Amino acid sequence: MQANQQITFLSDGADNLRDLPFNLYPESQHVLDWFHITMRLTVLKQYARGVSKNIPELGAELLDALTSTKWYLWYGNVIKALEQLEDCAAMCDEDISHYDNKKSLSKHIDEMYTYIENNSMMIPNYGKMYRYGEPISSSFVESTINEVIAKRMVKKQQMQWSQQGAHYLLQTRTAVLNDDLKTQFEHWYPGIKLGDETEHSWTEKIAA
Repeated sequence: MQANQQITFLSDGADNLRDLPFNLYPESQHVLDWFHITMRLTVLKQYARGVSKNIPELGAELLDALTSTKWYLWYGNVIKALEQLEDCAAMCDEDISHYDNKKSLSKHIDEMYTYIENNSMMIPNYGKMYRYGEPISSSFVESTINEVIAKRMVKKQQMQWSQQGAHYLLQTRTAVLNDDLKTQFEHWYPGIKLGDETEHSWTEKIAA
């Protein structure tokens, strides 16, 4: 890659993830991952539904404001989105004293406001990007990573992998997911013949 090549980086807004590619590629574009925005808004909407059980009218207002926040962010209108979040914070300060999770809701709203404000320069018109077929989210990449490595490399299994071992494992795991492992074995060992039933049993073990 050339230093002046235009590249788009998707990130969750963490400073270290943003600064490294920017230093390497000054001409790069940095986009706040839409998946991480919607994930945070989903949490806030869950709180708002909790408010609805206690104060239906206020809960509906919170949900409307959060829906508007998402709409404005989708079209890159950060100022309007922040105004909606300010309205949500004001509702929490005045009207939900009887809601058990008031402090937690207020904290999440404040954190969302700060998150959007700090990353405002990375919020484009997602709707326009989406219409032009440009990537706006890394969720499909994260899903692939989870599918390929999560079952074998998660911390709870207390496994340790060398760099070479991890490389070979990922190659094997990918071949299993692509249904290529049997073909590769027969190519490496021309004399071996694996029946479908045999393949099914040991590929299941590798994939697990």
